[in-house]
Amino acid sequence: MPETSDKQIFHEFYTEKRWNNWLQKVGESNFKLEESGDAPEKDSAIFVNMQDDVILACLKVIATCQRGENSVEETLDILSSIEEIVLKKVDSISEDTDMMIESLQNSLLATFVSFECYLNGDFDQESKISDLINGAIESEQDEDFEAALGYVARIGALVLDGQELPGKEMEDMPYGIVAEWMDGIDSIEAAMVGTDSYKEDDGEYEVV
Repeated sequence: MPETSDKQIFHEFYTEKRWNNWLQKVGESNFKLEESGDAPEKDSAIFVNMQDDVILACLKVIATCQRGENSVEETLDILSSIEEIVLKKVDSISEDTDMMIESLQNSLLATFVSFECYLNGDFDQESKISDLINGAIESEQDEDFEAALGYVARIGALVLDGQELPGKEMEDMPYGIVAEWMDGIDSIEAAMVGTDSYKEDDGEYEVV
């Protein structure tokens, strides 16, 4: 995300208090992974809801730009302020919980680079998502993680632009950092399909 400008931004789209409330709930959940290393679906739901809450807030921010209520620069500044809240290092809670939070933050990182890519128009609308997924996986295998994240950013931008994720490629994706990043993109798509009420929320923001 771009560096924050000299302008201070006050908004209610997503606050540090909101993030800390989620962290408190996570701590109180006493989350533990199963012996297989998998997360119990019931217990892991809190992390899914936590991620969805951030993404929905960001979609509300983008909607204000689409309505012409603020500029791309102002929108990116607001998103950057949210990114700073949710991607900062979290104090250790437990080994299993820390692992889940790290995975969640990896997914959210992919959403923020996607929002930036979309707002700046740094993507080709004619690109095929399946090709970009293959490019991301190949880059991960080559340990070129910057290139891999670039592919994922363009995938996210295309999803924000209205394209759908290909089911087969998503199902066949090997475990790794690209898979974690793509989980964030999948959550963007799910949030956009689930409701469009976010398009009318102004977040009560103010740029000073």
